[in-house]
Amino acid sequence: MSPDVDLTVPKPGRHALRNRFLALDSRLFEFAAERNWPYAEPVLPRLSRSANHGVLWFATAAAIAASRTPRARRAAARGLASLSLASLTINTLGKRSVRRPRPVLDPVPLGRQLKRQPITTSFPSGHAASATAFATGVALESPAWGLAVAPIAWSVALSRVYTGVHFPSDVVAGAALGAGAAFAVRGMVPTRDRLVPPARPCTDVPALEDGDGLVVVANKGSGSSDRVHALLDTLPRAELVECEPADTPAELRKAAVRARVLGVCGGDGTVNAAAEVALEFGLPLAVLPGGTLNHFALDLGVEDERDLSRAIQRGEAVRVDVGRFTCDGRQGVFLNTCSLGVYPELVRERDRFSSRIGAWPAGVLGALRVLRRDRHPLQAEVAGRAHPLWMLFAGNGTYHRMGLAPARRLNLADGVLDVRVVHGGRRPALRLLAAAVAGPLTRSPAHAAVQVGRLHLSGVTPGALLAYDGEVTEVDGEVTLEKLPEALTVYRPLPGA
Repeated sequence: MSPDVDLTVPKPGRHALRNRFLALDSRLFEFAAERNWPYAEPVLPRLSRSANHGVLWFATAAAIAASRTPRARRAAARGLASLSLASLTINTLGKRSVRRPRPVLDPVPLGRQLKRQPITTSFPSGHAASATAFATGVALESPAWGLAVAPIAWSVALSRVYTGVHFPSDVVAGAALGAGAAFAVRGMVPTRDRLVPPARPCTDVPALEDGDGLVVVANKGSGSSDRVHALLDTLPRAELVECEPADTPAELRKAAVRARVLGVCGGDGTVNAAAEVALEFGLPLAVLPGGTLNHFALDLGVEDERDLSRAIQRGEAVRVDVGRFTCDGRQGVFLNTCSLGVYPELVRERDRFSSRIGAWPAGVLGALRVLRRDRHPLQAEVAGRAHPLWMLFAGNGTYHRMGLAPARRLNLADGVLDVRVVHGGRRPALRLLAAAVAGPLTRSPAHAAVQVGRLHLSGVTPGALLAYDGEVTEVDGEVTLEKLPEALTVYRPLPGA
């Protein structure tokens, strides 16, 4: 590897203000080199080396994610995304824009110097940018974890001056660039605190001190035992019922008979079953996210057991809309989405292979198998004419695109179904991709969108699949989708309370 400082380039001419700044920067560097830093010599050089190529930050992200809380996982992912953007900017623009040589090491004691000196240009500091980007990204998502990471990031940035590989201004500029990268990532993918749904319409519910009257049914298949027991630590008088996935509907009905508040812990499918029971018995619902995606809890604003415990003990709740589908006298509800066409077939294909190869590989394999088929999965009559469709999606509430983040609902009681349709035709993968890119745009040859309170489909292909909150069933003939406005009462912490 060759250094990227071109020594053949003539030095810039004299500039009074710039020369004064560079002289001050050099004096600060020499001042730092002359100082005795207690306990720094055995620590800072090693810490500086450990941050090479982001190794330290990948290890830190793994440690944060190992705490197994959704906020910690998001904080780790945001930190790494911010670091990646900062590194990309440094390597493509920063280092090549200001071709500043490294400091002369004469004032730096030999014991502080790195064994392998960097050969890239000095301005700005890539280590400082990466450290600040990671720490800022983590802090934007989780202030508590950000506070824990900040001293490490500060020490890494400081080590670059201590070991003599950067001037102080290099570190300051790198830190500023790293912080900017973290905020740029937040602009593309907003943090949770910027997406809190409105606390309305509020409703009166019992405040259960110590959880007296709460019965929580937990799906063992969701692997959330730790989270449920953490909730019971704060609500010691609550009752817990743990059951296998196949027994969940029956246990929910048993629990509803004796509960003042019906609680549930599991993924979206389990929460769907609990919502149906809560509606039948007229009970408020307490949702503790315990599955993989937890769309409803996330959109509701309940992230973990602390959020739910606070809402239950204070008696804080809102009313939310519920979607309902009807076909041949059969009914079902959905809290998130209901869809026909490609997606339900993909879910069924994914479930066939997920136990053997894992959820994500099974999802990719399912998508490939579904999209290779040469038939349209759905036929429906609209205005008396049959139309082939690749997918019909109906959201319980309006889904909004937030930068590059997945779509989120900001209002769970807006009274509408967010209907998106991907028209039939050749090249389904291209049409589905075009629909995903179009998002809320309605003027697209492949994609249409409308918001309605009720949707009636006739002439649905016999045996067509309908997916609702991750569950799949067969429908045919006539299918009706409708809203039940503000039908369900759900506990959630109120902002500012």
